[in-house]
Amino acid sequence: MGGLETGSGVNGLKRQLVESSHHQKKPLFHIWFKFLLLLCLVLFGLGYTLSSSSVSMWQTFPLYEHYYRIFNWTSKVNAPPSYYVHPKHRVKQNEIHENMQPLSILPTVAPSGTQYHQGYPRNYHFIMDNPEVCKTNTPFLVLMVPVAPNNREARDAIRQTWGKDTVVQGEVVLTLFMLGLPGGADAGQQKEKLNQENLEHHDLIQSDFMDTYLNLTIKTMVIMDWLATRCPTAAYAMKIDSDMFLNIDNLVTMLQKPGIPKLNYLTGMLMWNRPVVRTKSSKWYVSEELYPDPTYPTYTLGMGYVFSNDLPEKFVQVSKSIKPFNIEDAYIGMCMKKLGLAPTSPPNPSQFKAYNTKYNRCEYSKVITYILGSSQELIKYWTDLKKPEPPC
Repeated sequence: MGGLETGSGVNGLKRQLVESSHHQKKPLFHIWFKFLLLLCLVLFGLGYTLSSSSVSMWQTFPLYEHYYRIFNWTSKVNAPPSYYVHPKHRVKQNEIHENMQPLSILPTVAPSGTQYHQGYPRNYHFIMDNPEVCKTNTPFLVLMVPVAPNNREARDAIRQTWGKDTVVQGEVVLTLFMLGLPGGADAGQQKEKLNQENLEHHDLIQSDFMDTYLNLTIKTMVIMDWLATRCPTAAYAMKIDSDMFLNIDNLVTMLQKPGIPKLNYLTGMLMWNRPVVRTKSSKWYVSEELYPDPTYPTYTLGMGYVFSNDLPEKFVQVSKSIKPFNIEDAYIGMCMKKLGLAPTSPPNPSQFKAYNTKYNRCEYSKVITYILGSSQELIKYWTDLKKPEPPC
């Protein structure tokens, strides 16, 4: 018993010492606890008050975009598979308006309410339109030119050259320019300038997607949507870049040939077995997640391709099931493949050319397309080509 009592006494002594120490520290602990609680309340109130302004201040911080991409990279993992598209294609539908922020600082998570995906053109809306142009005279050919909103110089050069005539080789031809939303601080001024330009020429079509290089697939699909809904009675259409020389006479002559199909027809400079660029630093980079195959299906080079006007509606519909990626001409090739179709070689493939070393009047009289270096070159070459003397 004595041993037990002794042991009990030792344990009791230890407990008393601990309790004594605890009672001595308790007031100090309460003081620190109250101080920390008060500090938390002050910080919470301050953060709530400055929340709206702090966001804008954070966005001006030099490393904001860097960290924003990191955070959005982690959010992509949880995005629904049907919405997983290249970040440059993601646009929040409820934030599409005329004063939209630059795409680089828009949220890149999948928006709610988006139909099919961000590349599907009917998620966007025409904010400047000229639907009557196809009603006055049913066109044989519609030339659709994607161009940056601020590139008035290119549009004027085309209006003076291959886009000038509305009747070519006896056929009605329309030339229209497709634009997205401009970015930058002067977006309001650009809007007014575009309104004035359209009042003068009636040839601008503008939709509410951000006009960036990596949104060219959206831009092209919006072109297809416009053709399908505003100009379905046209026989043919051509998507042609704004930096191109187009011999419109040769193009119309080609399309008038008896053997040219009137349905399911796509032609231009054909690209076969082109590898997908996986180098992240490349302008043409496409991830395996967006496009898993190592090569693209056969497609027509995006500088300028011609198609029968039954295809635009088919492209719009089939695009619902094709994940968008940022190589627009290859994307159209994917649409053709999904439709069970394939591009056709033109009657004379040598007429669709990309680059040339120097201007040659005889050569330019025979081709349909050439890529140029500037709008000044287009005006200069066109003026020379239209001289009355024979070109060759």
